[in-house]
Amino acid sequence: MDLYEQLVELRRQGRRGALATIINVRGSIPSFNTAKMLVRDDGSIVGTIGGGCVEAEVWQAAREVMEQEKPRTLTFNLNQNPRYDTGLVCGGTLEVYVEPVMPISHVYVFGAGHVAASVYKMARLAGFDVSVVDDREAYANRERFPDAREIIAEDFEQAMARITPNESTYLVIVTRGHRDDMRVLRWAIGTSAHYIGMIGSKRKVLSIYKELEKEGFTPEQFQRVMAPIGLEIGAVTPEEIAISIVAEIIAAKRNAEGTLAHKRYSRSRAALEETSQADHKGSASSSTGE
Repeated sequence: MDLYEQLVELRRQGRRGALATIINVRGSIPSFNTAKMLVRDDGSIVGTIGGGCVEAEVWQAAREVMEQEKPRTLTFNLNQNPRYDTGLVCGGTLEVYVEPVMPISHVYVFGAGHVAASVYKMARLAGFDVSVVDDREAYANRERFPDAREIIAEDFEQAMARITPNESTYLVIVTRGHRDDMRVLRWAIGTSAHYIGMIGSKRKVLSIYKELEKEGFTPEQFQRVMAPIGLEIGAVTPEEIAISIVAEIIAAKRNAEGTLAHKRYSRSRAALEETSQADHKGSASSSTGE
């Protein structure tokens, strides 16, 4: 089983891992310099750095590295610590570098209008792969989105049928109208996407929630939806709105709960109900994706 092929496949699946590499050896150890071990997010491993207690400690460190997304260097003195004496070691010192293997973060932008075009640009600059979905070929094309990972120019229902979001997927709903936003949200809340955001004023968002509740959806299912989408920075133009959206996606990616906790509460079903009556003038997020 080739370790590098497994590493690439892990990222393609949207999963995390950590790669441990022996970077320095002095004396005799039960392995060799540059030996590698890949630890997957489910705890399984590919490769070995020698086995025994050293490998067990590296495995534990790898789990922490993939959660913290920060590399670490471990040093083991096999001469002085009897716990590493398994009868297979002559003695020596080794250093192991453990680095996170992060999945490819993928943003799907539903809509291809002015806001969508700006979100595409900002998300690309932030290092995300971006795919664009819209039912208008005049908008969803390579001329407008030259570096998109994928452009899907077909009916939303057909497009969604072949998209399988995972924990590294971020869904941005900025279509040209209320009905299309609702169609995409209906599908999105049943996926495993890490982030779901939908554009619209609080009144519009609430009306969509109410319509979906008539179909059998519960208020709890909307708790992870960030709508109105984007951090509240007073954004007005498509470019400013895009910055607020991508900033919120980054906060979700980095698990910045301090940034998002209040937003989740303020955009909850109950909070929208309380404030919708006062939302007569709309907000910066009320622009459509057109």
